[in-house]
Parts: sequence; C-alpha cells; structure tokens
Amino acid sequence: MRLTKQTNYGIRIAMYCAANPEPLSQVRDIAKSYGVSELFLFKITKVLVDAGIIRTVRGRNGGLQLARPAEDISLFEIVRATEDSFSMAECFDDRGDAECPLVDACGLNATLRKALNAFFGELMAVSVADLIENRAFVRGRLGLAQTASLA
Repeated sequence: MRLTKQTNYGIRIAMYCAANPEPLSQVRDIAKSYGVSELFLFKITKVLVDAGIIRTVRGRNGGLQLARPAEDISLFEIVRATEDSFSMAECFDDRGDAECPLVDACGLNATLRKALNAFFGELMAVSVADLIENRAFVRGRLGLAQTASLA
C-alpha cells in the first residue's frame, strides 16, 4: 500500500501547525518549508478542514491552526480523510464488481482486511503530537524561529 501525496502533505500540514507556537500558520510559510506549491496545500487544507482536523481563520491576520489539541488528532484521522480508497486488490473492493471466480471463497480478502486493520490500529495509536515530540528539532527543520516559550 502506498499513501498519496495528499495524505503525506496532510500529515505535514498538521505537524507544521502543531510545531508552530504562534496562534496561526500561513499556507505560504508551510509551502516554503516543504518546497511545494501553495495551490496544492490549499486543496489539502480544504480536505482537512472538512474533516475537522484543522480550522481556518480568514482575514488579514488569518491562517491555519489545528482544530483540536495535537494529542487528540491521530494519524488515522488524517489518512482516512485524505485517502480515496483502501482497496489493496480488486477483490478487496466493496463495490462487488470483482471478476475473480474465487472472490466469495478465497482467503486473500480476509487476510488483506486483517492486515489493513492492523495498519489502521498502528495509525490510531500515534497522534500528531507524537510526531513532533522533539519539537526543537522539528521547528529547526521547518525554519520556524525559536521562541522563549519553547526553551
């Protein structure tokens, strides 16, 4: 299984917002830190807002911030919001259009579901706060200035 770029940057946006002690993060600053376009991040931001992971504040001093404490946002929430499908094989799809004659009797589907559930379990056990545990290092890598409140 390979996660999409949307998921990758969705997680990165959440990490940036969690690492930034300022009340709001700017999309332009996040884009610069990760070397991606602002337009791409705006698209992902909408998905994260719709999922209740981040919130936006409009206006001159507007920006992004986590909608809840970083400790309360799991990786699973971000992955679930940003991935379109978790089909690992044609027969894994719930639409019922698999062409395999073994689809109703094969153990592959059950095995893939078990593996996917284990994957989800690991993602549920990790919060955005866990990802930025070494906050000073993360802030340094993202180009965020150190503040006295972090010392």
